[in-house]
Amino acid sequence: MPELPDITVYLEALEVRVLGRIVKKIRIASIFVLRTAVPPVSALEGKKIIALRRLGKRILFGFEGGQWLVMHLMIAGRLQWSDDVEKPAARNALATFFFEGGALTLTEAGTKRRASLHVIADAAGLAAHERGGLDVLTGTTEAFAEALTRESHTLKRALTDPRLFSGIGNAYSNEILHAARLSPITLTRRLSSEEIARLHAATRAILMMWTERLRKEAGGRFPAKVTAFHPEMAVHGKFGKPCPVCGTKV
Repeated sequence: MPELPDITVYLEALEVRVLGRIVKKIRIASIFVLRTAVPPVSALEGKKIIALRRLGKRILFGFEGGQWLVMHLMIAGRLQWSDDVEKPAARNALATFFFEGGALTLTEAGTKRRASLHVIADAAGLAAHERGGLDVLTGTTEAFAEALTRESHTLKRALTDPRLFSGIGNAYSNEILHAARLSPITLTRRLSSEEIARLHAATRAILMMWTERLRKEAGGRFPAKVTAFHPEMAVHGKFGKPCPVCGTKV
């Protein structure tokens, strides 16, 4: 599932391609992707996108007139951009948004349709999609500690709980815990103040490092290979392989 670094880089690519531009037409290829009926998705046609935001692992498109489109990629959903509006070829297309000189397509691999689109009438309606998790890139260590120890959970579960932390999932939580030198099964309320501060620092460092790395990989192009597995990762997807620090099998 695309997490905070992936969504951030998607948003940066979208800013230069769709922000301030009018959606000419919307084609829904799979009715299952659209989870709302009022307002209809056709209400967004002919309107300009005036805002782009991240909400956890969701991408928000703000339209003139006050409507919002909430896009959740889930596990296998991905975005593709085509400069050819006549033939925006994309396998497994769920929905395509046509602009002057380009088309944005939401795709999803596999047969399970988990990716979703919600059309929201106004900003107040976004509250239903807000999980309340802390933005760890802007939150203080004190706020991080409060969220982390609010309930007694394992570190792995806490970091990936969207009610506690915004935008962190399976892949980056593994990298964060490795960098912080903490076990994923350690209980949150058993951490010392020093360990909490170390975990907060590692969380910020890993997310910022991977955001910058993905940004450089994209090189100004639209992200084409968004994945949860990267050769440079220390432990995620490396079961049975040696730890890059101590050599112990992951």
